[in-house]
Amino acid sequence: MTEKDIKILRLTYLRGPNIWTYRPVVEALVDIGALEDCPSNTLPGFTERLSTWLPGLAEHRCGVGEPGGFLLRLREGTWPAHIMEHVAIELQNLAGSPVGFGKARETEQRGIYKLAVRARQEDVGLAAVRAARELVLAAIDDRPYDVKATVKELTAMVDRLCLGPSTAAIADAAAERGIPSIRLTDGNLVQLGYGSRQRRIWTAETDRTSAIAESVSRDKDLTKSLLKACGVPIPEGEIVHSPAEAWSAAQDIGLPVVVKPTDGNHGRGVSLDLKTQAEVEAAYPIAEAEGSDVMVERHIHGEEHRLLVVGGKLVAASRGEVASITGDGVHTVEQLIELQINSDPRRGEEEGFLLDTIRLNEHTTAVLELQRQGLTATSVPEAGRHVLVMRTGNMGHDVTDDVHPDVAEMAALAARVVGLDIAGIDLVARDISQPLESQGGAIVEVNAGPSLLMHLKPAVGKPRPCGEAVVNHLFSASDSGRIPVVGVTGGPERAVVARLLARVIQLSGPLTGLACSAGMYIGTQKVVSGKPTEWEAGQRCLINRNIEAAVIENSPRSILKEGLAYDRCQVGIVTGVPTPEGMDDPYIHDMERMRLVLRTQVDVVLKQGCAVLNADDAVACGLAELCDGEVILYGTDINADALQQHGAQGGRFVSARGQQVVMCQQQTQTPLLDLAQPAIAQLLERGALSLPALLAVAAAAWALNVSPGLVRAAVESSASVLIES
Repeated sequence: MTEKDIKILRLTYLRGPNIWTYRPVVEALVDIGALEDCPSNTLPGFTERLSTWLPGLAEHRCGVGEPGGFLLRLREGTWPAHIMEHVAIELQNLAGSPVGFGKARETEQRGIYKLAVRARQEDVGLAAVRAARELVLAAIDDRPYDVKATVKELTAMVDRLCLGPSTAAIADAAAERGIPSIRLTDGNLVQLGYGSRQRRIWTAETDRTSAIAESVSRDKDLTKSLLKACGVPIPEGEIVHSPAEAWSAAQDIGLPVVVKPTDGNHGRGVSLDLKTQAEVEAAYPIAEAEGSDVMVERHIHGEEHRLLVVGGKLVAASRGEVASITGDGVHTVEQLIELQINSDPRRGEEEGFLLDTIRLNEHTTAVLELQRQGLTATSVPEAGRHVLVMRTGNMGHDVTDDVHPDVAEMAALAARVVGLDIAGIDLVARDISQPLESQGGAIVEVNAGPSLLMHLKPAVGKPRPCGEAVVNHLFSASDSGRIPVVGVTGGPERAVVARLLARVIQLSGPLTGLACSAGMYIGTQKVVSGKPTEWEAGQRCLINRNIEAAVIENSPRSILKEGLAYDRCQVGIVTGVPTPEGMDDPYIHDMERMRLVLRTQVDVVLKQGCAVLNADDAVACGLAELCDGEVILYGTDINADALQQHGAQGGRFVSARGQQVVMCQQQTQTPLLDLAQPAIAQLLERGALSLPALLAVAAAAWALNVSPGLVRAAVESSASVLIES
C-alpha cells in the first residue's frame, strides 16, 4: 500500500433496514493506511480543493446540525472514510438521485473503517462510493479530477437504472403515508403494500387500469366515437390511407385540419393547422411513420392543454407553449435551435427533463413547420424574424387553479367513457377558465399512462401532488397496505419460534407465509425453489398476492449482510442476544455490537405494533427502551425483577406458574397452556421445543390477538412436525 492510499476492502449493499438506518445503504469497509495519521486539517489545500470541486458540500450539516457543519469538520480535522461518505452523498445528489444519510465508524483495527451511504439504487450507490475514493485521493495528492465527467456517468446510470420520475413520485408519496413498496423489476413495475393488501403501479398505470381501456385509448378513432356518443365535444375526423385520401378528407372536414397517427403519444407525428393540399399531403408520411393508421381531423383553434384525471377527479392541468426562435441574420435555423431552445436547462434527452431537446433529424413535424415558412435547417433567418419550430410537446405552464368546473367534469367524463382510472386528457381551448362549448373547444385525445413530470416540475406555476393523488386513489385513508408481519431474530431458538408461530397464525385464519432456516412455506406447504437468502425468502412471502400474514426469521448475519426483508413489522421477536463467536469478519467482536445488530428488529416495530423480548436475557430485555410500540416480555421465572417491574408499569408479560403458561396483565394471570398436556410435555421432553421458545410464541400470539383456544390447538397439533424436524 502506498503512503497515501485508501483501499476498499469490501462493498455490501444492504437492501433493507439495517444496523445503520431504516433504508437501503451501501456499506464499505475501507483501509486508509498511513492516512490515519493525516486528518484533513494537516493536508495543505485539501479542504479548498474539495469544496471547489463540490460546492454543494457547504450544505452538508454533518454532526453540527446546520449547513456548513461538514466544512467545519474538514477545517478542524477529520479522516478520509468520513470524507468519502460525504463525497458519495454529494455525487449522488448531483446525479439526480437525492440522498442525505451517511455514517462512518472506526473498527478496532487501526486504519480500518466502516462507512455507510444511503443509496436508492445499488449500482449507483456502489459507483458513487468508488468515485468518492478516487476524488478524495486526487484532492489529497493535488491531482486534477474531472468531476463533471463523473457526475455525467452517474447521471446516465440514474437515468438508466433508477425509477422514472412518475413512478418515483408515487412510491415516495406511498412512503410518506407509511405504505411500503417493493420494486419488482429493473423497470418501473412497483408493488405498494404487502401480500394480499398490495397494489401495483407501472409508471402512471395501476392494477386498476383496464387493458381494454388502454387499448381503446390507443385507438384514437374509437376513442372519439365513444366520446361523441356520450356528449363529449370532439373534433370531427376520419381515418385515411394515402396522401390523396388525406387531402380529400381535409376538404370534406374543412380547413384547417390536423394530421396525426391514430396510435401515437407525446405529440409525435402530429401536424397542426394545415391549410393547403401540399401541407396535408406532406404531413401524411410523417404521421404514417409512427406505425399506425393516419387520421385527419378538424383543427381546433386555441391552446393545447393536458389535464390529469385520477380516480375520476381532476388533479392537475398544464398549458402548452410553442417552440420558436428569433433570427439574427448570422446563425442558421439549426444553430438557433441549439442556442435559443436546446440551451434551456429544462430540456434534455433523459426522462427526467420536463422538455425534450429538438433535433430536426428526429422531429419531422418541425421540418414540415419550417418548410411551411420557406425555411430549412440551413436557412439563415433575417434579424428579428420570428420562426415557429414546433406547436406541440411543450407542456410547462401549470393552470390547475384556472380550470373551469365544467371543463374539469368534462375531462373526468372522458376518462370514465374510455374506462381509465388515470388519464391524460388533451384538449384545445382558447380559455381554460371557460366552458368548452362556449368557445368551440374540444377534447382531442385521451391517454393512458400519462407522464406526471410536467405537473411535478412545471416550468411556470406550482407543483401538483400527483403521486399523492394516485396513492389516495389506490388506498383508503385508513389503509396502509400492510399485512401482519412478524420478524424473529436472536439465538438458535428463533427457528422453532418462527415455525410454531406461523402454525398458530395459520390456524387462526390468515394464509401465512413463513421464511425460515427450515425452508419457505405457504400455509403448510413447503415451496422452496433453489436456495434463496433470508432476505430473498422474506421478499417472496411479501410479494405473494395470496399471503395474508408473514413470519420471517432473520439471523444476525443476514441482518449484517442484507438487512431486513421488510421496512416495518407488526411484531418483532428477539429470543436473545447471542455471543459474537464467528462474527469476526463483519467486525462484531463484543456484546455491545451484537446488541446493535439485533436492535434492528426492534427499531422497525410499528407504533401500533409490539416487541416481544426475552426477559431472561438482560441484553435482549434492555432493547425495550428502543421500541416505538408496545413491549411484551416473556421469561421462565414469573417472579423475576424484569417481569415484575414491567408488570408494575402496566406492561404485559408471559411466564410459567407451576405447570401453567400464564398471560399476566395488571395483576391478572390468565392460564393459556398446560405444560403437562401430553403433546406439549412430549415436545419439551424430547427437546423439540424449549420452555422459553414456547413462551415467546405465546407472547407473540397474544400480541396478534390470537385467541387462547387457537394457541392451544396449534401448539398441540404441532408436536409431530416439530419432533420430526
